[in-house]
Amino acid sequence: MDARVSELFGSTSGHGSGGSQGSASNHKTGNGNGVVSKKTGAKNKKARTRFPRNFKPSNNTPYLPPEAEEGNIEYKLKLVNPTQNRFEHLATQMKWRLQEGRGEAVYQIGVEDNGMLVGLSEEDMRSSLKTLHRLAEKVGADIAVLRERELDYDSDIPRKIAEVLIRKVPDDQQFLDLRVAVLGNVDSGKSTLLGVLTQGELDNGRGRARLNLFRHLHEIQTGRTSSISFEILGFNSKGEVVNYSESRTAEEICESASKMITFIDLAGHHKYLKTTIFGLTSYCPDFAMLVVSANTGIAGTTREHLGLAMALKVPIFIVISKVDLCTRATVERTVRQLERVLKQPGCNKVPMVVSSTDDAVTAAQQFAQSPNITPIFTLSSVTGESLDKLKVFFNIIPPLSNSKEQEELMQQLTEFQVDEIYTVPEVGTVVGGTLYSGICREGDPLVVGPTELGQFHKLTVGSIQRNRSACRVLRAGQAATLALGNFDRSLLRKGMVMVSPEMDPTICWMFEAEIVLLFHAKTFHKGFQVTVHIGNVRQTATVEAVYGKEELRTGEKAVVLFKFIKHPEYLKVGAKVLFREGVTKGIGHVTNLQPISHHHQHFQGQDEKA
Repeated sequence: MDARVSELFGSTSGHGSGGSQGSASNHKTGNGNGVVSKKTGAKNKKARTRFPRNFKPSNNTPYLPPEAEEGNIEYKLKLVNPTQNRFEHLATQMKWRLQEGRGEAVYQIGVEDNGMLVGLSEEDMRSSLKTLHRLAEKVGADIAVLRERELDYDSDIPRKIAEVLIRKVPDDQQFLDLRVAVLGNVDSGKSTLLGVLTQGELDNGRGRARLNLFRHLHEIQTGRTSSISFEILGFNSKGEVVNYSESRTAEEICESASKMITFIDLAGHHKYLKTTIFGLTSYCPDFAMLVVSANTGIAGTTREHLGLAMALKVPIFIVISKVDLCTRATVERTVRQLERVLKQPGCNKVPMVVSSTDDAVTAAQQFAQSPNITPIFTLSSVTGESLDKLKVFFNIIPPLSNSKEQEELMQQLTEFQVDEIYTVPEVGTVVGGTLYSGICREGDPLVVGPTELGQFHKLTVGSIQRNRSACRVLRAGQAATLALGNFDRSLLRKGMVMVSPEMDPTICWMFEAEIVLLFHAKTFHKGFQVTVHIGNVRQTATVEAVYGKEELRTGEKAVVLFKFIKHPEYLKVGAKVLFREGVTKGIGHVTNLQPISHHHQHFQGQDEKA
């Protein structure tokens, strides 16, 4: 959406110009499923602009960006009584748009292909929406009108345009899954907000809503999250919220939802910073939600969490909680404080305050198209004020990767990152993590490693669970838990990978990375020890060499050679590196690996211990 349409749809934020590309999504062509691209054969026809009766384009007529060939956004002037042939063509076109959006598409009704906002009469709009409903039924989807607006440009007859969300009804558990990391200072209301969203009950002002999220007794006693917990919020194909409110189980939520938001609840206290960094690097969140308390503003770890999300290039939006505790002036002061921080040269973000449902729709679309847009919500978990706007935002927000990128990842060899290890009674050893590439099915033979000697062990995948419900096939980018039967738990640790036996993984003790030193009290030199985070790898490493320099100071860049001190790890060139030690912090990326040459001879059976 660009500024003109934001203005048309009544956006009051005044920051509508962020997504200059607007609806013109820049995805590449390609579907791989034999679905015909919507414009096949129509390329050579001269584009004729059709106008309804009584409509004469003038200089004032507003435009959207021209319709893109790829992506999941479709412009339709009207869909009144199509012939059977035309209906079939429209259904094929809808399939293509849904596939591009991984199960979601947005139709703009009353808009020309060149982006001109023409509008329709009440009757034509009703008829067009009816046709759209029939089309959606044919392709196994549901429709929900996001917003309708009347045009008042040079016409006596009222004309409307409508924006419609089309979403596939879930089949075989293939719901769209988005991961949102929840960041913010201690006591800013992160767990309480998640409790309210996922349980469907408001908080009592003393933290009752968060009790179901805690995993340890000391968390309940202190009210502070110290571990990473996962919560789910579903939306069905009509865009309605599906959560635990009607005493559903997680399995029932997964069955009835076609879109799932998985919240990764991270710790706000500085003491648990390493857990928070691990959650951000290893669980690969699509978005980050920074929760700021309205009465304290930017305090404690808020800036640090914002910096971490930006260093890892995770798109971020902000929720100001506890507005019921403060006056309107205090809330506005916190908003201004956040806007100042976001506009600083280091951030270069465009803040967008969401004050209506229309704003939430615009914010969701712009946020996905331009990483600089930062929506800001103000809400209360006690009174429920503005919670519906946040739910609308979650319902509409599209996935960042398109279907083609997903297909390419699925065609690669299997690679599963191990983030958590459990022992479950009557099930045996269970590992939790994310499937980075490929496809994983029950019964697949994989190898897991590296051990302290750089070896890999053979194993077989038992059952698979996603969001606490059984799943037959795991696809790239999805998080799940895999049961490994009686595999010896002592051979596993966080940071390992489970890969296809055909893969020849690069295992290394030493690696080079190009880094920037963000902050350091003294100087950074050879022999310095830091804790390195690379994806799901977290280990202490020693600086073996700083190339071209004797030492590094704050803000300086260099290529550095690191050596792990405990065991070798599986790394990839280009992976993001984040390291810290006390107040020392730095970021960068892996530029070169020094692999162990003999590791690929060491695929062992699980009975031969390292």
